[in-house]
Amino acid sequence: MADSVAGSEQATGTRWTLPVRYGFLVLIAAFVVFFATMNPVFLHGGNLMNIVEGSAILLIVALGMTLIVSTGGIDLSVGIALDFGAAFAVVAMKEFGVDWYTAALIGIAGGSLVGLLNAGLVVGLKVSPFLATLGTFFIGSSVQRIFTNGGGPISHRRMPQEYRDLAVGDIFGIPTEVVIAGVICLIYFVVLERSIIGRRVHALGMQRSAANVAGLKVNRYLIACFIVASMTCAVGGLIASANIRMFTPLSGFAYLLDAIAAVFIGAALHPRGRPNVPGTLVAVLFLSVVTNGLNLMGLNFNTKDALSGIILVSVLALAVAQRKLR
Repeated sequence: MADSVAGSEQATGTRWTLPVRYGFLVLIAAFVVFFATMNPVFLHGGNLMNIVEGSAILLIVALGMTLIVSTGGIDLSVGIALDFGAAFAVVAMKEFGVDWYTAALIGIAGGSLVGLLNAGLVVGLKVSPFLATLGTFFIGSSVQRIFTNGGGPISHRRMPQEYRDLAVGDIFGIPTEVVIAGVICLIYFVVLERSIIGRRVHALGMQRSAANVAGLKVNRYLIACFIVASMTCAVGGLIASANIRMFTPLSGFAYLLDAIAAVFIGAALHPRGRPNVPGTLVAVLFLSVVTNGLNLMGLNFNTKDALSGIILVSVLALAVAQRKLR
């Protein structure tokens, strides 16, 4: 009797294992078929390139988030780092007349200030990453409002074409922003997935106390991760400002929730359920497919947001089920 019950439970588990484990891939295919049926334009080459281009900035921000989540924390200030990158670069060009590449470096340095503040709070004052980055978010938001007298954009219509090309140019026919995102993704993959540094970063997230006992310089790695993540997000800010030729305060907040979702969806695709670069990439492309498909359906703003929320919650629920299954 016991053997038959155990066999029945094992058979039931097997029936549920395959759908849950591969459910996300099936879900992606289902959405592609659905959107292609609703609007044949969806599968056209130009629209597929729009999906890839539209996912570039989100991928850059999500990679920064992946690095922080890999250490066992979370970064709610990635949008602030993006905003600072855009603001510092635009102001440097418009007000001080610096050349475009110097402005880009200034923007990245400005974004690194966000990571430096986070590192100081987490490592120096022992504040939890959630509260520390939440505090940085509020501080950064207030600074932007004060600097822009309430949140008005800072436009730069005479922006150098070389800077503009970060968003609208191409390299051998491939959009520059896609190339930049691809290079950053490759660097993150090599460092996080194929190097001793990556193994040590993941060790922080899995067993920080054990990593500390083993002699790993935990604080140094945490400081470096927060700064590198913010610098990465600042690159997204450069592209965003180059695209619209202005800095728009608090625009980075639009990427926060999707970046978090992409990291946790990607983690569910990993055999060990940990954050990883390939999983984040697949999740970002999925979110971009959903956004593009809903836009092509011509839905009004409120309906589209509601459907996006439902889809996102459903996918996250599937991700949780996959993690529990493992």
